[in-house]
Amino acid sequence: MNAASKLKHVVIVGGGFAGLACARKLAKSNDVRVTLLDKNNFHQFLPLLYQLATAQLGSSDIATSLRKSLRGHANVDVKMDEVSAVNPITRTATTKTGMSHQGDFVVLAAGSQANFFGTPGAEENAFPLYSVNEAERLRSRVLAVFEEADRDPTLLEKGALNFVIIGGGPTGTEMAGSLADMITLAMTAEYPDLAVKAARIYLIDHGHSLLSAFSPEAHEYAAKILQQKGVQLRLGVLVKEIAPDHVLLSDGSVIQTHTAVWAGGLMAAPLAANTGLPRGHGGRIEVQSDLTIEGFPGVYVLGDFANISGPDGQFLPQLGSVAQQCGEFTAKNILAEIAGKPRAPFHYHDKGIMAMIGRNAAVAEVGQRRHELHGPIAFAAWLGVHALLMSGVRERVETFISWAWNYFDRTRAVQVLDRKNEGKIDWGDEGKSKNVTASPDVKTAA
Repeated sequence: MNAASKLKHVVIVGGGFAGLACARKLAKSNDVRVTLLDKNNFHQFLPLLYQLATAQLGSSDIATSLRKSLRGHANVDVKMDEVSAVNPITRTATTKTGMSHQGDFVVLAAGSQANFFGTPGAEENAFPLYSVNEAERLRSRVLAVFEEADRDPTLLEKGALNFVIIGGGPTGTEMAGSLADMITLAMTAEYPDLAVKAARIYLIDHGHSLLSAFSPEAHEYAAKILQQKGVQLRLGVLVKEIAPDHVLLSDGSVIQTHTAVWAGGLMAAPLAANTGLPRGHGGRIEVQSDLTIEGFPGVYVLGDFANISGPDGQFLPQLGSVAQQCGEFTAKNILAEIAGKPRAPFHYHDKGIMAMIGRNAAVAEVGQRRHELHGPIAFAAWLGVHALLMSGVRERVETFISWAWNYFDRTRAVQVLDRKNEGKIDWGDEGKSKNVTASPDVKTAA
């Protein structure tokens, strides 16, 4: 028996914030060997997806090679393969290619996907924003409608430059602010012969305020800044249907659009249904205080894949900082188990929450006491915190260069329409509701 076979084997499913943090911590130990499984060969920096979608950053700025991140650790093996099922009793992960990986420990950190809450047409017609692939698709659609409208300005009457963002949380708010800046600062220069000022951005949320997890002052600040940027807020209404060419709201109004962005919520990745483990809110797996599952020794569930209770009894939010701390904590507990020591309960160190609303505008609530920052100071704090969360020095430097270029030049250098299928838009009338009155913009159902 060789030395490697004597080591305890840890199988990690998912190379996101949680899975990568766990793998990095375990990689430093001589007591384990690690197999990291992910359907991609890169780590996705999810908080910056909206900047990829609005051409502020390129894919290489927010997608980092998993092998590069774990280079130099002979005890870590990265496999690009999508896990389709997990047997928690044998701690075996089975992939879509038919491979099986059995470990002494299995760490499930498969992440999340869009939760459409059964909204008709949402899955087929909306553009979610929870992966690099989805952000690239959305970027191509945004660029495609501008190219199409520039070719044929009559398409403005069919809502070509109407953009509807569903969800007023951080993702939706950040997307709305960045898209507004993109249109105002970049598209007016890129398309001088197009009536770019005809572009409309609508931010829809069923609640009565933006950024519900933040303070009332932050709600007001975010709303004020977005409205100054020209974003039209439609709060207190639900989205009833998303068609290829319009969005129907619960108040009966219809907005013509070919670009509906879904930022309305998250649920666990599909793998959660194929683990045999108890699931709760959002389809996420219910975990104990140490992120293990009662009755299934050696199984840990982390990050967006788990429902993790905080000190107040509420579930912790789906944040990169939560996931990252979960990964590091789990690695420590696994090493403790191997050493014959007891596991410790997970305690999240709350560093605060923040959201970018656009150029020189952000909100931040720092620390457990939620010290509030607004405006340019919060904008700078946001840049610093997100740079520190990145997985490598090179990524930080390159991203700061891109941010600086965008800030001082006011252009978007990554305006690449690389998904031609997203440019194939049906501008006909077949998708319209028969009970909608004719109007180029917002309409009211009969």
